[in-house]
Amino acid sequence: MGDTQTTTSSATATSRAAKSSRETILELGTAVLVAEARAIGDAQSRLGDSFVDGVEMILQCRGRVCVTGVGKAGLIGEKIQATLASTGTLSYSLHPVDALHGDLGMIHPDDVVLGLSKSGSSEMVELLPRLKELGCRIILLTARPDSDASKHADCVIDIGQTAEACPLGLAPSSSTAAMLALGDALALTVMELKAVQPEQYASYHPGGALGRFLMKAAEIMRTGDDCPRVLETATLGDCYEAILSAPRRAGAAAVVSSSGILLGIVTHGDFFRLFRSAQQPGDRCVTEVMTSDPKHVRTDARVVEAVEMMRSHAIDELPVVDENDRLVGMIDIQDLLAKGFSGLETS
Repeated sequence: MGDTQTTTSSATATSRAAKSSRETILELGTAVLVAEARAIGDAQSRLGDSFVDGVEMILQCRGRVCVTGVGKAGLIGEKIQATLASTGTLSYSLHPVDALHGDLGMIHPDDVVLGLSKSGSSEMVELLPRLKELGCRIILLTARPDSDASKHADCVIDIGQTAEACPLGLAPSSSTAAMLALGDALALTVMELKAVQPEQYASYHPGGALGRFLMKAAEIMRTGDDCPRVLETATLGDCYEAILSAPRRAGAAAVVSSSGILLGIVTHGDFFRLFRSAQQPGDRCVTEVMTSDPKHVRTDARVVEAVEMMRSHAIDELPVVDENDRLVGMIDIQDLLAKGFSGLETS
């Protein structure tokens, strides 16, 4: 009996310890997020004329934006540079050490330099005067507006001096969170003021989920012989031949007027149902069996809209028309799958 009680007490203690350990982990993680959020809030409270000056310098830049920094600040700088480039601002990354050993040759006087340095010391102190001599304008993100590096900047944006989230107070964490947030604020404010449109953004992201989300119907539709079509006066036999003669496997043919206006669609499913229920269906006119006024999209519609329409109406082919409702192409479910659309995606 005593052994049983001992075992039960031990198990209970272990359970309590495990629970306590899990609670501690959550508390520690929460503390890090709170500290970094506080740093971003502190940076936001300091936002003022220097931020406006920085944005205007980037907008007025006749060259490219050179982003530079050492260590963790340099890594944050690479992400900021990627954001600038992906939102329509010509930019590149440059490591300060490489710059001091020959790569200054890639910098043009028309470039704007965005430097990142919490302390405003290290290689930045040596690099920034060289950049000024070249004629570049300099924006510096730093926690030390009175640092040596700051003296060589045209615009100093203060990230604040909130304590690092690191338990030792050493590893860059809160400071880099503030740098990243301010870099995003710069890049996205510039993007907004440049009035970058979804189509422009799509051109910078042709691959992956972003590219698929912004792709237009005209980019994926089948055209020419790959888009079978027949006139409204054609027979079902003519329609079937048009489908069979398409270079790429087609699942439907569009029915159009003499001026090319989309009138209807005939699918493989229509043929299967017809052949089971009618005698000599090939001589019948397509208008007798076509789906009139079929679902369709315009050339400038996003493909995700077409996918959702095809999904919700359980159709495998979707006609594409121009602004005058003339047929210009056909979206086939197989092409969507080949491009990475799941068939379940929505906008």
